[in-house]
Amino acid sequence: MRKAEVYFDNILCGLLIENEGTYIFEYVDGYEGQPISLLMPINEKNFESNVLFPFFDGLIPEGALLQIALNKWKIDLNDRMGVLLKTASDPIGAVSIKEAE
Repeated sequence: MRKAEVYFDNILCGLLIENEGTYIFEYVDGYEGQPISLLMPINEKNFESNVLFPFFDGLIPEGALLQIALNKWKIDLNDRMGVLLKTASDPIGAVSIKEAE
């Protein structure tokens, strides 16, 4: 199982969990900010999928930047959670991902 903390404007808003091929995103209790995506409203609290949610997959770089990341950290392209954890800690947008301990 791998976990990631999800931040919106540097405020912890949720957790992303990968467990045996299932992905779960849940907002943390007390978070009252903006939803990270219109498809993930705060009032639903928990989301589950068999693939990495498109919103999070969209945070992964493409093209040459993706290839550099794959080579640098020796990550398999199909390990989307692994790629996300290594590349989305300092993105251009408001949402950032940090590996949870």
